[in-house]
Amino acid sequence: MKKIDQKIVGYDVVTPEKKAAQAQKDAQAKIEQMHESVERAEMLIGSTYKIKTPMSEHAMYVTINDMILNEGTEHEVRRPFEIFINSKNMEHYQWVVALTLLISAVFRKGGDITFIVDELSAVFDPQGGYFKRGGKFMPSLVAEIGDVVEKHLKMIGMIKDDGLDEHQQKLIAEKRAQYEAAAAPKVNDSASTNGEFPADAHLCKKCNTKAAIIMDGCLTCLNCGDSKCS
Repeated sequence: MKKIDQKIVGYDVVTPEKKAAQAQKDAQAKIEQMHESVERAEMLIGSTYKIKTPMSEHAMYVTINDMILNEGTEHEVRRPFEIFINSKNMEHYQWVVALTLLISAVFRKGGDITFIVDELSAVFDPQGGYFKRGGKFMPSLVAEIGDVVEKHLKMIGMIKDDGLDEHQQKLIAEKRAQYEAAAAPKVNDSASTNGEFPADAHLCKKCNTKAAIIMDGCLTCLNCGDSKCS
């Protein structure tokens, strides 16, 4: 029994529902989030991506290390902690080091860090961009690093990968079959230069991939399904 030696100014009845709500609130408060004060774990999980551009004979390797927060619980998540970029080509060494430090700082800041993908992808090289394998256009090397970051964030679930729905996949398959059937009598004019799309395909303004073909007087992309006729 507890003795009350102060004036009662109010009261509340604690119901089982209120107890459960308070317990859930306390549990939420204990969930570990990524922030600047989070200390680097002894071991991080890393993924390495290879970038090979026509701008250099040496490949570039991008490694992103992740931390596992709330490990072993229903709130377990994987969040990026740091990024490293390595290459035998020392031409870009200075700005590459600066970029890795800045991106790593953004990762450790926590919260919604997906904006960095748009920022990197919007960088254009004044000397012109290039097409990577598969026909996707990259306006700069920085933009391709942004493409790698986006790929990684999709892999760990921070960015939702919408992809193509069943209807879009069926439409693309039909358009491709029609195009290949129409081009068959020609002397390999439709042979693909990248192993995926026709050599005479146009650049799709939606997905930046050289995969748009003219079908029935309309430009249709064989990569993302975008069409001016639909």
